[in-house]
Amino acid sequence: MSATSFRHRATGKLGTFAGVFTPSILTILGLILFRRLGYVVGAAGTFHMLFIILLAYAIAILTASSLSAIATNLRVKSGGDYYLISRSLGAEFGGALGIVLFLAQATSVAFYCIGFAEGVAAFFPAAPPSSSTLFAVIAVLFLFVFAWLGSDWATRLQYVVMAMLVAGLGSFFIGGALQFSAATLQANWSYGAGGEGNFWLLFALFFPAVTGFTQGVSMSGDLADAGRSLPSGTFAAVAVSLVVYVASALLFAGSLPNAELVAGYDSMDRIAAFPGLITVGIVAATLSSALASFLGAPRILQALAADRVFPLLMPLEHGHGATNNPRRAVLLTLVIALFVVSLGGIDFIAPIVSMFFLISYGLLNYATALEARAKSPSFRPRFRWFHYRASLLGAGACLALMLMISPWASAVALALLLVLYQYVQRLAPSHRWADSRRDNYFHAVRKNLLAMTKEPLHPRNWRPHLLVFSDQPRRRAALIEFATTIEGGAGLTTVVRLLEGRGDEMIATCRQAEKEMQAEIDASDLKAFALVVAGPSIEAAAATLVQSYGIGPIRANTILLNWLDEQKPGDPGTDQRIEQRFARTLRAAARLGLNAVVLDAKEQPWDRMRQVPPGDRRIDVWWSADRTGHLMLLLAYMITRTDDWSDARIRLLVRTSKGAEAEAAAHTQEVLRDVRIDAEVLPLVARDYDEVLARSDDASLVFLPLRLRHMRVVDPFGEPIHGLLESLPVVALVAAVEDIDLDAEPEDTNGDVDEEPLRAPSAAGG
Repeated sequence: MSATSFRHRATGKLGTFAGVFTPSILTILGLILFRRLGYVVGAAGTFHMLFIILLAYAIAILTASSLSAIATNLRVKSGGDYYLISRSLGAEFGGALGIVLFLAQATSVAFYCIGFAEGVAAFFPAAPPSSSTLFAVIAVLFLFVFAWLGSDWATRLQYVVMAMLVAGLGSFFIGGALQFSAATLQANWSYGAGGEGNFWLLFALFFPAVTGFTQGVSMSGDLADAGRSLPSGTFAAVAVSLVVYVASALLFAGSLPNAELVAGYDSMDRIAAFPGLITVGIVAATLSSALASFLGAPRILQALAADRVFPLLMPLEHGHGATNNPRRAVLLTLVIALFVVSLGGIDFIAPIVSMFFLISYGLLNYATALEARAKSPSFRPRFRWFHYRASLLGAGACLALMLMISPWASAVALALLLVLYQYVQRLAPSHRWADSRRDNYFHAVRKNLLAMTKEPLHPRNWRPHLLVFSDQPRRRAALIEFATTIEGGAGLTTVVRLLEGRGDEMIATCRQAEKEMQAEIDASDLKAFALVVAGPSIEAAAATLVQSYGIGPIRANTILLNWLDEQKPGDPGTDQRIEQRFARTLRAAARLGLNAVVLDAKEQPWDRMRQVPPGDRRIDVWWSADRTGHLMLLLAYMITRTDDWSDARIRLLVRTSKGAEAEAAAHTQEVLRDVRIDAEVLPLVARDYDEVLARSDDASLVFLPLRLRHMRVVDPFGEPIHGLLESLPVVALVAAVEDIDLDAEPEDTNGDVDEEPLRAPSAAGG
């Protein structure tokens, strides 16, 4: 069965009472209530016990509110908490948490079965200590049968279990009411018995009691209407169980002194009117909780397998029968439960269970806060009683409680989550579902863009925002790589392709071409966007794009394009008309206020440059003391901020007259000190391009000023540049229209580039 068919298969039959309230309440009113609540009351004192209950239920209520908000905004499929979080925070968080949740549920099976074994062992006082482990193993195997048969059989069993649970609680409440003493309650109010136990350890021991309220979510794939049943059933279970726990704590505190409560785990038996029914209740509570976990854990794993998050788990996707019962995952849950049973007792496992569930609740709250904070139009939950601040409070409270319980255990749990997150992010296959991350990115972008419009643009804020024009795939890869290199991780790069045409067919062509170009960029692992624009002519498309590109304060400030294609002498492509059209493009960019960078990267020089070890690379900048020189120097520096060029040397070649070399070198060194860029200065007297070749033919990259004369590109000496480019390595020709003040101070106010008139630079004005 495919992942898609699994996710959309309608198998839900259970309603609110059978599918949510009953499994939740049976898990909450479980082992802790019957076997540990009296001990915690005695160790903590009544006041602190009530505080523990209210704190635990505050987490439960905040999380239930978040859960209800997400559950009523989605058609909840199988997987419970995993499904909700993965569809909100993405596959990385969802996949990591899915494994943690599965382990938590599988561990809970053993946790509750060990509690069952404690109750049964009381009937056999002469049995050896190992008998408890045997009873726990028998309980795990017994429940495995029902989990193997499926949720229908488990649902039938849970009504019998509920009747047994009610009988046990009834016996306790009757006995507690008969023995209750206000004086005993008052004596037990403030302090525990001899300061027994650390408060946070007692909290960790109690907290698994409230974790059962998510059992309904674990069964979400079996619900007929998850969006309606999950909120109502969950809150009903939370409310009823809160009343039971508060009332039970008061009855314990009013019936026995604290010293007797901490003397053992059988205080409920000593209070109950019919002690035998307490054993019945223990059996019912532990088996029902274990069964709920036995049903929930495999479904989380099955959902993970169906989503292809972890390829190793894919065989566990397949289910059995009309309800798609995950029998393979049930077998794995059995193995883990039996292993945990062999490790130890309740007091050892309880903090582990608490830690796992606190992580899941924290992420569930965080996911809801992000969904609500992003203000996506698609976030329309039918459950209205929530607020993103309350969800953030729940997330923060879960993290704080984890640290309070055990900083070391918290660190280990969070490290496990991080390792799984990194695995899914880097190695797992791509995923196709939508989550809230894009909405949150948009929300942050919108907020920051609006804030940017209120801040004046200053020369210190200049960053390269590149429009990279490329129509030839064979030359595009080098151009994009160069763009992301000169951007230095500080700006934005948009790769543009221009098409000539109009109409619906051309719109479809543009979309397909843009998709293919973005895939090409992503395959190269380069940080750039793709954009395809069509117009009645290439020139019209370019003019429209340059004027309209961007949003708010984010506008392109530099164009980057390839030098004219490699031509052979006599080839018609070398005629003057092609070069004139190229020159008109550069002039048009200048009129629109855009700097221009032209890359000449022939295949062999480009490959040689990439093979040079990073420490041996050199960037030659043919310095001109104008805006173009400033831009060339800044781009050379930006290149050295990338990993591959971080050890490259920058060399400024300063043309000067004979006898003025020392003065030119001193002045240029002063400029470099002012702008805080390290570079070697080489003053020289150069009369023709032979001097350029002699000095820069062994450089890795050469920056030259871009100049136009009579609508042709010329070298620094006014001669056609073709011969120079044929002999040099990789060359970048640069023309700047902006005055980029490299040494601007924060207090400077006269360099606002917004007020600089748009004019063609002298470097391109010829």
